[in-house]
Amino acid sequence: MIKVEAIIREEKLEDVKEALTAIDVNGISISQVMGHGSQKGYVELVRTTEVAVNLIPKIKFEIVVSSEEWERKTIAAIKEAAFTGEPGDGKIFSYDLRSVVRIRTGESDYDALN
Repeated sequence: MIKVEAIIREEKLEDVKEALTAIDVNGISISQVMGHGSQKGYVELVRTTEVAVNLIPKIKFEIVVSSEEWERKTIAAIKEAAFTGEPGDGKIFSYDLRSVVRIRTGESDYDALN
């Protein structure tokens, strides 16, 4: 089992959700997060005063998949849907997951994902 996490631009939320639905990825958790990468934020004018905005709103997807094949499909779908070519498009992380337990039934690992 592999966990895929993606941090993307807010405006790409619906595009990424649609791309994941199109490849039949169903178990998705989505969070609003704040952060910055190399762009370090921006300066905004508020009531004639410049204000540095250092943390930028982003969307975080968390998805658990059953195999490396699904990991590749999931990453490819996110990468294509979230791409703008501009700094701040985001990052995708994946890592091995030791175990999963469905609380309601007690099923574990692969059975808990279905």
